[in-house]
Amino acid sequence: MTPHPAAIALFGTSADPPTHGHRALLEGLLSLYPQVVTWASDNPLKQHTAPLAVRIALLNALVDAIENPRLSLEQELSSPWTIETLKRAHRRWPGQPLVFVVGSDLAAQIPRWKEARQVLASCVLAIAPRQGWPLSEATLAALRGLGAVVELLPLTIAASASSSVRARPDRSEVPAELWPVLLQHNPYGLSQP
Repeated sequence: MTPHPAAIALFGTSADPPTHGHRALLEGLLSLYPQVVTWASDNPLKQHTAPLAVRIALLNALVDAIENPRLSLEQELSSPWTIETLKRAHRRWPGQPLVFVVGSDLAAQIPRWKEARQVLASCVLAIAPRQGWPLSEATLAALRGLGAVVELLPLTIAASASSSVRARPDRSEVPAELWPVLLQHNPYGLSQP
């Protein structure tokens, strides 16, 4: 995989809460793309535990801790609808190639997204393999059938998941840099480290 030298990797996440997997993915994207942009989103297919403002603060703490000038949190891209996010990104960076990043756990949902065909026509779709969520050939075929240009990222993202933290609070799943925000709001019932 040789990304376009001006490509911008776009990674929206519920960040409910961000885990070590989110950190690994952001750092992995920085090794592959010249610019990486993230934001906290309200996913219409999920129920969120923490309010969006708390999730933004958590994701911002993670971005600050990574300390890379090529990584930024651009919250104005956030929309419940990927098509709207991509329109905003195209206005923000006209003429630059956009790479929309999802984990393998979400890939099968994309054909059901609002205006999925238009979403896939307006970007390259990069899929990060997550341990525990294998990507099937049928899913790839369905995406390509909708016109997707798919990049399979040469990354391995651990099976840590925000849903696991919410279901069974485990402080070892959450990066240390998030603790000041978590202790201030504590929406997940995590005990102090």
